[in-house]
Amino acid sequence: MPEEEYSVDLDVLRHSASHVLAQAVTRLFPEAKLAIGPSIDTGFYYDFEVPEFFTQEDLKTIADEMKKIVKSRYRIERFELPRSEALELMKDQPYKIELIGALPEGETISFYKQGDFVDLCAGPHVDHTGRVKAFALLSTAGAYWRGDSAKAMLCRVYGTAFDNRESLDRYLKQMEEAKKRDHNKLGRELEYFTTSQVIGQGLPILLPNGAKVIQILERFVEDEEEKRGYLLTKTPFMAKSDLYKISGHWQHYRDGMFVIGQEDVDDNSEVLALRPMTCPFQFQAYLSRARSYRDLPLRYNETSKLFRNESSGEMHGLIRVRQFTISEGHLLVRPDQLEEEFKGCLELAIFMLKAVGLFEDVSYQFSKWDENKKEKYIGDKEQWENVQDRMRAILDSIDIDYVEAEGEAAFYGPKLDLQIKNVFGKEDTLITIQIDFLLAQQFNLVYTDFDGKKKHPYVIHRTSIGCYERTLALLIEKYAGALPLWISPEQIRILPITDRINEYAQSLALKLKDNGLRVTVDDRNEKIGYKIREAQTQKIPYMLVVGDDELKANTLAVRSRKTGDLGTMTFDDFLRKCLTEVKERNLTV
Repeated sequence: MPEEEYSVDLDVLRHSASHVLAQAVTRLFPEAKLAIGPSIDTGFYYDFEVPEFFTQEDLKTIADEMKKIVKSRYRIERFELPRSEALELMKDQPYKIELIGALPEGETISFYKQGDFVDLCAGPHVDHTGRVKAFALLSTAGAYWRGDSAKAMLCRVYGTAFDNRESLDRYLKQMEEAKKRDHNKLGRELEYFTTSQVIGQGLPILLPNGAKVIQILERFVEDEEEKRGYLLTKTPFMAKSDLYKISGHWQHYRDGMFVIGQEDVDDNSEVLALRPMTCPFQFQAYLSRARSYRDLPLRYNETSKLFRNESSGEMHGLIRVRQFTISEGHLLVRPDQLEEEFKGCLELAIFMLKAVGLFEDVSYQFSKWDENKKEKYIGDKEQWENVQDRMRAILDSIDIDYVEAEGEAAFYGPKLDLQIKNVFGKEDTLITIQIDFLLAQQFNLVYTDFDGKKKHPYVIHRTSIGCYERTLALLIEKYAGALPLWISPEQIRILPITDRINEYAQSLALKLKDNGLRVTVDDRNEKIGYKIREAQTQKIPYMLVVGDDELKANTLAVRSRKTGDLGTMTFDDFLRKCLTEVKERNLTV
């Protein structure tokens, strides 16, 4: 086929690029062991076991070797082998041996060959390496083999590939812009958070700016939830292992928990663990007295501190951490209330997302159990299928576009995950709404129904704005640090031109603060141009420049970080403008 008539699916091209990467690595680093190398939404990666992780200089060398392989135009040819011959071929590649061993008997074992390189792979691929022209290696990261922290830490090399140079250049330019918005960089520069090696990975310190934003969001969420009939609880940060054994966390989630104390000290010793979820604690609030059908629905909410032992390779800035704050809630409902309450949880989540400007960025995932991995879950197939069918019916009645994902359910029930991507395209869950049909039985949560019989309620586990730290990270990235006025940690900065105006500036600040606005005064002995530039760099929504003229006229020279000079306003007009924007939660400033 003539070169110009050849077309190929982008995923296939990127998968082939990952093989070119692996071939280059094995040439340059013969001791490297190969793991896996799939295509992903943003490109491809390949995982290697190497004595030392690759540096940026190594990536340049590897990319140069890839160019030689592309130029050689090696044919990419598929072949199949019986299991014994496949194992012999891969005898020096332990990860490939493990993958072959995991294949069911009778499964086709296929390989792809290009020049002197052979890889275990289901394919498909392009016809020759010359097709992989527009590619780039981007970064490296640690990744546990099969995502299991008990297994080896591998060096993951990320790259991307396109079918033409123009598309690649456009993508690389977008990535450069993304780096400027990366909350891990921008959040530190704007003093939202910092980290300390002596405190530990995944344990960020929120600085005053970051702490203020989260405080604003927490108050907003708690006030809104109170309007919607939620009852606030405050529960302990830790509990005995007994609690987690009832819930099933001890059996199904213990590797993700921080355990305090040793289980084998003596029979009377208490083993405590920091909580990874709040549900078992709020269940104790329900159990504090007898309940009837008239008490339901019962909606508990809590601004919860949670602790999860995330693997070091997964942690990133504020997106994924080991201690975090979440807008957690649990609803105990009768079967006839389930649909309405589930819809109410989703409506609340959408309300919150619209308020902060993230609604258009989320997608929906219906996370189900995997019946082939029953050991990960509690309950039987019939129970799971029944509740998943009911949840699917609810989702269909809401008429939202969602995808189904097997194996992503919580161990006690299916869930709706509201997914969102960071600036680099990495997807995480922001908000989740789960239907739990089992833990009420585990904890013997009951109510007396209309007929006088004791029955178990359904439990809805939900968040309304998700993890506050993750939400803050996403807001920094979405707005490039220029947060909307209503959630900006510093809304107004007053800039007196001379020292003799300082007293007037302070009086203005006091009146603005009395009206609930967050204001500072920059009364340093610096030129006004310098003060304006610094306030602009720090993304302050409004700057008030005041000098002799403003003092005499009792006015303000107003500047916006977005549009610059807004002209002169009276104090009352400016105050009215700000209070209106805050009340309406305007997102455009």
